[in-house]
Amino acid sequence: MCPRPRNCRKISFNPDITYFKPQGVPMRQLEIVELTTEELEAYRLRHIKDFDQQQAAEQMNTSASTYQRIYYSAAAKIADALTNGKAIKIIKI
Repeated sequence: MCPRPRNCRKISFNPDITYFKPQGVPMRQLEIVELTTEELEAYRLRHIKDFDQQQAAEQMNTSASTYQRIYYSAAAKIADALTNGKAIKIIKI
């Protein structure tokens, strides 16, 4: 049995900069947290566009519960990187 096909989610933001790191620490010494463009979009809609969960879910063409899962994943990764001095790499999926 095949898994259910994944819905196409709308990503309206394509970042030019895809790496962030703590200043003064060489990349070779850092752990890297990978943040997907989907996670970045969910985070951007909430904190830059100030959308609520339902508005953001509609914008991304997904359900509110799926949006919330993506958003919480992004928030956890960003918090990990900031509090533990890790680099963030934004990847396209």
